[in-house]
Amino acid sequence: MVDFTLPPPAEQALHWLEPLLPWLTGLGIALALVSLLGLPVLVVLMPRDYFVAPRRPERHRGAVLWGLRGLRNALALILIAAGVLMLVLPGQGLLTLLIGIMVSTFPGKYRLERCLVRQKGVFYALNWIRGRAGRDPMYYPAPGTLHGTINEDANE
Repeated sequence: MVDFTLPPPAEQALHWLEPLLPWLTGLGIALALVSLLGLPVLVVLMPRDYFVAPRRPERHRGAVLWGLRGLRNALALILIAAGVLMLVLPGQGLLTLLIGIMVSTFPGKYRLERCLVRQKGVFYALNWIRGRAGRDPMYYPAPGTLHGTINEDANE
């Protein structure tokens, strides 16, 4: 029989996390429910050409719109953190990360979104959700293009 003991730092971390396990489990279940109910709505409402359309120009904004942009980025950070947690907890981690990135505003955002959507599993999941809602599949952002191209063959 093999005797398994944790190294002292891991043992200390386990003792520190042990009282938090019920809360972390509840958080994981809540995030899974939110992602299962909310993410499909966002995916269905996305325009079909979202990942192949050219980058939108930045507009000058007033103070109120900058405040709303700050709230939008705060929501994005929550979604990104939830997505990272759902990579190890129950839930749709990659899709939640993608939605969090889509909600946020930062330089290089569209390039990162296209990189994530080029992953077969993510692209298939997006189109599966849209298909169940009776919506047309998303266009595939072709690799090596700045703005993407409409590639119907990638939807098969």
